[in-house]
Amino acid sequence: MSQALSHSHTRRSQGGFTLIELMIGAVLGMLTVIVIAQALISSEQSRRTISNGSNAELTGSLALYQLQRDIQMSGYGLTSNQAALGCPINAQYDTSGTPFTFTLAPVIITDGGGSVPDSIAITYGTSQGGSVPFRVTEVHPQTATSFIVEAALGVKAGDQLIAVPDAIDATHKCTLLAATNDTSAETTTLSQTRIPHTAPPSGNKWNQSSIYPADGYAPNSYLLNIGSLVQKTYSISSTYTLRSNVRNSTNGTASDLDLFEDVVNLQALYGKDTDSNGSVDKYDHVTPANANEWRQVVNVRLAIVTRGQYEKDEVTSTSPQWDIGSTITPDGETVSTCHGTSKCITLDVSSIANWKHYRYKVYSTSVPVRNILWNS
Repeated sequence: MSQALSHSHTRRSQGGFTLIELMIGAVLGMLTVIVIAQALISSEQSRRTISNGSNAELTGSLALYQLQRDIQMSGYGLTSNQAALGCPINAQYDTSGTPFTFTLAPVIITDGGGSVPDSIAITYGTSQGGSVPFRVTEVHPQTATSFIVEAALGVKAGDQLIAVPDAIDATHKCTLLAATNDTSAETTTLSQTRIPHTAPPSGNKWNQSSIYPADGYAPNSYLLNIGSLVQKTYSISSTYTLRSNVRNSTNGTASDLDLFEDVVNLQALYGKDTDSNGSVDKYDHVTPANANEWRQVVNVRLAIVTRGQYEKDEVTSTSPQWDIGSTITPDGETVSTCHGTSKCITLDVSSIANWKHYRYKVYSTSVPVRNILWNS
């Protein structure tokens, strides 16, 4: 009898887990996996948000630095005689090239309007001599191939120059040309009082007489040696990238260069000193119409908006704001009170698909147009 009981007890002790016990164990294991997976997913999302936020900060800082550096250079070599500011400059590379015109001005803001980003065109030269003007002393007909000047200090073959008429009007505009030096004849040799600008085959392709004023340049016109022309236009692409359209000073072509991703808005304002007291008393988008108005532009105020990564949930409820301080209300802008006594301009990003699923950062600064200030 005792032996039978012993066998029965042995069979029960070796029977293992029941089906219910296995099912309970599987459920507990699945719950544990789910909890761990959710914790890992949450941790990864937080890491990505923090990492992408850092990327947005870096992008905004670099984009702002890039614009600030070029605006500080804007007007270099162009503004030594401020009476010429605003002069339209005709240019053409080669006879087969397309003529184009740009303005003798440091920076031009194109207002996008509404939620559309602005664009900023920046122009300056690279001359190491600071572009001292060379006064023209003799009449320069349209077909002439050299300017006679008081002194051509520092000019060398290949330097780009801007011819500025004594009196700027609808028929007397500025012209971009290039100095040449062909020593085979006196009239084509670069000297202290002569600046040749011959056309191909032996000259430079920037020299196209057809774009000069019909009656040429009169005495007291002058030349600016800008070294090489630098032209950049900053804008926001359709894929939300800060883009720079750069003109090649070698052949006149312009090409786009994408710089920083996830830049969704760019806004800029002219800072103007309208009463000549040395400080800004007006901000607006209005491009100056003449030299006197260009003299008033003493700085440019910028705002750049970057975005972080796409979030599953809505993380933004209102468009970001640009704090412009409490002193001046920009003309033509709608402002609201923010951060106590400050004024803010709403930087509309609602045109971005699913815009509420992104976080945004605003970077702003005021950049002095120092080449106008130094030459005023």
